[in-house]
Amino acid sequence: MTCTLENHRAELASLLKPVFDSLGTQWLPVTSEQLCDRITSEDTFAVLPIPAFTNSQMDGYAVRSADLLSAAPDAPVSLPLGFTAAAGDPQLELQPGTASPVMTGAMIPAGADTVIPVEESATGTFPELVRCGHGTPSGQAAFTAPSPEGRFIRPAGVDLAAGALVAPAGTRLAPAMIAALASSGLTEIPVRRALKVALCTTGDELSNGQLAEGQIPDANSPMLAALLRRHQVEVRTIQLPDDPQGFVAAIDELQAEVDLIVTVGGISAGAYEVVRQALSPLGGNFHHVAIQPGGPQGYAQLGDATVLCFPGNPVSALLSAELFLVPLLREFNGLPEPRPGHYPLAAEASSPEHKHQVRRALIRDGQVTILDPGSHLVHDLARADALVHIPVGVTQLVAGQSIETWSMNV
Repeated sequence: MTCTLENHRAELASLLKPVFDSLGTQWLPVTSEQLCDRITSEDTFAVLPIPAFTNSQMDGYAVRSADLLSAAPDAPVSLPLGFTAAAGDPQLELQPGTASPVMTGAMIPAGADTVIPVEESATGTFPELVRCGHGTPSGQAAFTAPSPEGRFIRPAGVDLAAGALVAPAGTRLAPAMIAALASSGLTEIPVRRALKVALCTTGDELSNGQLAEGQIPDANSPMLAALLRRHQVEVRTIQLPDDPQGFVAAIDELQAEVDLIVTVGGISAGAYEVVRQALSPLGGNFHHVAIQPGGPQGYAQLGDATVLCFPGNPVSALLSAELFLVPLLREFNGLPEPRPGHYPLAAEASSPEHKHQVRRALIRDGQVTILDPGSHLVHDLARADALVHIPVGVTQLVAGQSIETWSMNV
């Protein structure tokens, strides 16, 4: 049975929706390297205001504005120096008629209501400064103009009040949002638990070590694991035997450990297609999708296990994941959709009339060159920087025509 690209996408979206919906909450430290791009599972509220306390916007002098009302260039007002307030120091108390040197980010001394930048003082520089507990302040600072209340003061909570909503449920945690969460005093963040996937390659011809005659390296495991991890997935890779009974036994063991099983290989029309042979009697659905490459596709629901089945050639495997699984992961994780580009075609290309062809391409000098469609050309896959979709019914593309491209390998 053959189905369209769109129909197969819809089938997998329906299959995976309950899987995504079943994922609970995981609490991660705000410092966790796993936090970036995760999705909040609950509304998160500020523990602290932002800023956490009223502080100075400038290096300067904290004073009472009333003490400088008469200051003028020809009649400067000199105030005795108090203790210096540095960032991280406890709050000081400003004595009336004095000036406390204050550094950017330091707490505004109690009683002060304005800050004069040091360069606006009569001398333009600080004299010798004394912090609380390190001696007795001496000297004076002179000012030649009044300073209104609130000048260069950042009030506590001016950005966000304590108890206010920082990030509603469903927020993707970009770096700036992580900074806001940390600044609001949150130490742990509720996020959707990461999808756990068992990535199962099949094929006695595959090896992860020394190659015997007739064997090839397993490129699918590291390739697809890297792709899935880019989309907030916890992946474990397993090589399953080319034996239907052993395959089913292994799948049964995995059901309680992961949310999704992705198999690679063993679903074509050959004589030794272990995935199809094992899962078809258990209700697995295997059909041909009208795409090239990656036509053979399958899926199954086995008790607690949802299984997606991709073909085994590396190009077909990667494009299957890009076409059918990655868009669902992007939607689930609130990641932005890729934006298409448009370029003139460097040379003509042809496509099968009844298949949606997905071709790798190179973008060079403002033109797009479509590469060979072969599903075994792994290096061509690696050097491509774009995908080109050629819909069903389009058999010929001519040089110079504008064509839509989608970035890949970025």
